[in-house]
Parts: sequence; structure tokens; C-alpha cells
Amino acid sequence: MATTAVKAQPAKGLNPIVIIGILFFIFGFVTWLNGPLITFVKLAFALDTDSKAFLVTTAFYMAYFFLAIPSAWILKATGMKNGMAFGLLVMAIGTFLFGTFATDRNYPLALTGLFVIASGMSLIQTACNPYISILGPIESAAKRISIMGICNKFGGLISPVILSTFILKDIDGFADKVTKAPDVATRESILNDFASKIYTPYMGMAVLLVLLALWTFRSGLPAIKASESNAEVTTPESKGRNSVFQFPYLMLGVLCIFLYVGVEVMAGDAIGTYGRSFGLPLDETKFLTSMTLAFMLVGYVIGIIAIPKYLSQANGLKYSAILGVLFTIGAFLTKGYVSVGFVAALGLANALMWPAIWPLAIRGLGRFTETGSALLIMGIAGGATIPLLFGHFKEIYDFQAVFAALMLPCYLYILYYGTAGYKIGQRSK
Repeated sequence: MATTAVKAQPAKGLNPIVIIGILFFIFGFVTWLNGPLITFVKLAFALDTDSKAFLVTTAFYMAYFFLAIPSAWILKATGMKNGMAFGLLVMAIGTFLFGTFATDRNYPLALTGLFVIASGMSLIQTACNPYISILGPIESAAKRISIMGICNKFGGLISPVILSTFILKDIDGFADKVTKAPDVATRESILNDFASKIYTPYMGMAVLLVLLALWTFRSGLPAIKASESNAEVTTPESKGRNSVFQFPYLMLGVLCIFLYVGVEVMAGDAIGTYGRSFGLPLDETKFLTSMTLAFMLVGYVIGIIAIPKYLSQANGLKYSAILGVLFTIGAFLTKGYVSVGFVAALGLANALMWPAIWPLAIRGLGRFTETGSALLIMGIAGGATIPLLFGHFKEIYDFQAVFAALMLPCYLYILYYGTAGYKIGQRSK
């Protein structure tokens, strides 16, 4: 299949890929704070169960479900570049809200702040993902998305380290101090002091996001219309189709994204809770998210080298899913640090999934590209539901069995999509 590629001009001295890469770094930095934030909120808000702490991921990722379609409408009105700038401003508002209400130890409003942050990210991702996919040939889109993935996961790699080092420092000692507080007033004072540590970093992030929004708005990013740039030349997939729901491979791709994001968040954000279930100390488990992201970085490098020269996007997805199945079984059959190591290694299995699923699902959507992209962004809600199920059922059943029972069906479906699902409804030449 031939594809219309966009030849972008440099944007005020910066290649558009560099600018989009910076945006991917920013929302990677913000997204992967959720892992250590689960530990933070459980302590700061004195939550009595892991399932309540996992509301962090629920509030964050559900925003994608509710805001994806409105994001597509906004992008049609503003254009992709202005939409990205607006999304950064929304993120700044959410960051301000979370920092303020987390300091006040108001959990519902702090969760609202996380929802607003993710709302801004939903708008940015609805623009960025199709933008980078159509900035060149669709056959090599996974390579470009892998480059973006490195930017994203590098931001994600350092953010948990920063939060864990400066805010969760000596967390085991802190937890012991809270437990041994002589009275309620002393305990509350200790918790208030701990919660207040989050304020300055989040206010700084809010200011930075406002500055980035202004910079993005003034940048010379090419004005690309996805509905025009993603038109197929030799095989017009959208011809004769009057609705985005007439593309079966897209609908199957939405479910694939839902399950993929669920397993990605489980491997990245839930790994700390998984490790603590073995009795590992908090001062070690707070860094586990960064271990998963390090494995993902390795996977992205493999994608850049291998796709499409040695590996097609579909085969990359298929082999990644097989690795996911094997590592999940390994985590179930082992204990302690070895089991946690298998969970972290799922980062390697997950790395090429988003870069492969996205171009396979939007290929040939033509004028339906914005809406199709929004539906795929809605699939990110998998990060809200699957970890929450883990947090709930691990309190009832063996946590390793629950982990495997949730992860294996997801990877098996992803394997199906990479083998056959992406072909359903595709028109042959």
C-alpha cells in the first residue's frame, strides 16, 4: 500500500519531530509519576487499602475515555498545533489543583486535579499520535513512534526517581514514625508535613507547562490535517464508508489499546504494590517503576533499529505479545525479587505495542482519522480499570494469581490483533 507522506519544513530551526519529542517527554514525565504517587497518597491520606490508592490511576486514565471525543472536536476547530498548546495549559491547571489539594490532604479534589492533568494530555495525545504517524510513510510510523516512546519513557524514567528521592526519601522510616505517633494530633501533624512536600514541585511544573504552551503556540510546527494526510493512494480504505464504525480493524484496535495500556500500567505503576506484597521494603519498591521504564527504553531502541527494515509492525506486535505471555508466566511461577524482575521485564514486552497498534489501527481512515484517533485515545481507559481490579482482588485472593489472571488474557488478545485482527475489514489491492 502506498501512503501520502507529509514533508514537513523545519520549525524555526527545530525539526518538527524534535518539538513533538519534547512534548512526549513532558507527558511521559507526568504520566509515570503515578507509580510513586500511589505510595505517596496511601501514606499522605492515610488510606487503609491499596484499592483506594489505585484511584490515582483510575482518575488519571478515565479522563482519556471522557475527553477523547471532545478532544477531536477541539482539534478540528483549533488545528493540531494550537490544540497541543491548549492541552499544555489544561495540564498546568490540573498540576496546580493537584499540588494545592494534595497539600491540603483533600483526596477527592486531589484526584480531580489528576483528572484535569490527564484531560490536557488527552488533547495532546489525540493530536500528537496521528501527527507523528503521518509525518512520513505509514509503513515506518512505528519507528517514529518508537523515537517518541524513548522521549516519553526517558521522562518517565527520571520522574519516579526524582519524586522518590526528594519526597519519598526514607519512606520506611516515615511509615514507622506515623505508626508510632503517640496521639492523633501528632500523627496528623506528621502527615500534614509529609503531604506539603508535594506543593513546590507541582507548582514548578505548572509554571513550566504554561511556558511550554506559549512556546508551542509560537513554534513553526507544520499545519497538518490528519484527514487529508492519511489518505491512501492505491487502496482508498475509506471509499464507500460513511462512518468510523465501519472499520472493523479500528474497533478491534481500540480494544487492543485498552488492554495494552492496562498491562503497561500494571507493569509500571502497580509494580511497587506487587513488590510490597512480597514484603519488600518501601525504600526499594518506590524505584521499581523506573526499572520497568528502563526495560521499555531498551524495547524502543530495538524498534528504531528493527522496524521496518527487519521487522514489520504487525510482527513486532506479535512477538511482543508472546514475550508478555512468557514473562507473566515467569512472574507467576517465581517469588520475591525474581518475580518482580519478570514484571519489570514486561516493560520490554510492552515497548513496541503502542508504536505498532496505532499505525495498524488508523491506516487508511482518511477523513475519519481524527475521530478514529480519538476512539483509540479512549482506549487508554484500560489504565484506569485493570490496575483497579488488581488492587481490589489482591485483597481477596493470592496477588500473583490475580496478576496472572488479569495479564494473560490481555496479552493473548494483543497476540490475536497482531496476527489477524488488524487485517479484518482491510481492503486488498
